[in-house]
Amino acid sequence: MIRHQDNGLAYYTFASLDAFPEVVHGVTTRHGGVSEGPWASLNLTKGVGDAPEAVEENLRRVSAAFGFARGDLVSPNQRHTANVQQVRAHDRGRIFPDVDTLMTADAGVPMLLRYADCTPILLYDPVRRAAAVIHSGWRGTVQAAAAVAVGALAAQFGSAPADIVAAIGPSIGPCCYEVGDDVVDAVTAAFDRPAALLPRQGNGRRHFDLWAANRALLHDAGVRQIEAAEVCTACHPEEFFSYRGQRGRTGHFGALLALRENGS
Repeated sequence: MIRHQDNGLAYYTFASLDAFPEVVHGVTTRHGGVSEGPWASLNLTKGVGDAPEAVEENLRRVSAAFGFARGDLVSPNQRHTANVQQVRAHDRGRIFPDVDTLMTADAGVPMLLRYADCTPILLYDPVRRAAAVIHSGWRGTVQAAAAVAVGALAAQFGSAPADIVAAIGPSIGPCCYEVGDDVVDAVTAAFDRPAALLPRQGNGRRHFDLWAANRALLHDAGVRQIEAAEVCTACHPEEFFSYRGQRGRTGHFGALLALRENGS
């Protein structure tokens, strides 16, 4: 990933997606906003204890950094599902319920999802000019949310999986993501080779490798161009919000993905 700074607002882009000038994208950090306390400073989510007016200003700053108005942002009401929603130009400003993946082929529609340990996954098909952004924690991962999104791009826009460029953003890493028997059982049921995704750490407890699991889902769905940040949010609380690292009292960073109005 490549770090950028815009008037104090820090965000990352992926080299694989930077190769396409028609794509606007970025993964925000916790820097460049006005929130205070455990939400300092660029928290993008209301309802976690932060002042709503601070979140609104943060959203305005993020929108401006990527060339959009605050009212253009389209977001889902994330519920750890594999549900996909197509977004059109007339949907600017909407919040979709019970959805964890947004996709579009319309220009000028900024899709913003939020994270605080779950995995951001960005997909772009340069042939059909269609894009999707996914929120995938352990529940979304065992539901194969990434593969479902690839299938949705194919069904709706005719995307060939081999044409899709995928980017896996910062999330909690296998170093820090200790899980219980419920997650172990779900991963074992969902994957053909679960042992590789559930390494034991020094204390003997199982950890879940979200990066490897989502890479495997994408590969099995036919995606061959995959860039993974492999940056652990819990290891880098100075840069990213982490639900586990901050013991639940935290904000959310975002992943934004859009297609340019002029197509270049």
